[in-house]
Amino acid sequence: EEDGEFLGMKGLRGQLGRQVADQMWQVGKRQASRAFSLYANIDILRPYFDVEPVQVRARLLESMIPVKMINFPQKIAGELYGPLMLVFTLVAILLHGMKTSDTIIREGTLMGTAIGTCFGYWLGVSSFMYFLAYLCNAQITMVQMLSLLGYGLFGHCITLFVTYNIHFHSLFYIFWLVVGGLSTLRMVAVLVSRTVGHTQRLILCGTLAALHMLFLLYLHFAYHKVVEGILDTLEGPNMPPFQRVARDIPVVSNAVLNTTAKAIALT
Repeated sequence: EEDGEFLGMKGLRGQLGRQVADQMWQVGKRQASRAFSLYANIDILRPYFDVEPVQVRARLLESMIPVKMINFPQKIAGELYGPLMLVFTLVAILLHGMKTSDTIIREGTLMGTAIGTCFGYWLGVSSFMYFLAYLCNAQITMVQMLSLLGYGLFGHCITLFVTYNIHFHSLFYIFWLVVGGLSTLRMVAVLVSRTVGHTQRLILCGTLAALHMLFLLYLHFAYHKVVEGILDTLEGPNMPPFQRVARDIPVVSNAVLNTTAKAIALT
């Protein structure tokens, strides 16, 4: 009987071991399939970033030249490399503008605020305009809208980079109307060529032009004040600089001085 119980326990242990091994195999198989699916998803995004530098340079120049032919749909580059680099460039320009101003530098807060502002505008306005284009029956995809609005930020980068280093409001208004206006007209003309109906064109293009031009005004005039308010809220008001104060030396009695002098003389 004891031998039978021992053999039964041994068989039960072997069965439990096989079950544990099967469970570990299934877990490893699921993790491998997840890793493979993640690589496949990344591979799906690869065509949107497969672009030559010469093509990006040509599209940057084209973003400042409004199209004249709006009778047929204009071509929109379906890539995201150039727009993504322009958004990061705008982030760097905003940080440069904050450092050249009188704002007290707190690197982490400034970086996060600039990234949130630029990417929030790019992704948020692109999503809103895509939804509005869907309602207005415009022939444009989400990737094309991201590309169109991203290349439209090239005028903002030029305007802010120049006006952050040359502080003249009249110069900013000139760049705002000329450079920012050209990039906005380019986007408006492309949307007009892909939209049918005068009312739909007016709603779609008017909304995009207003948002794009007002965003440039915000970055030049109100962005610094908003960031300063955020810094004061998160880290408290600006504290005065620490100053060293000379410590008061107590008055030593003449008796102590005379005693010290006599001791030195005797020595």
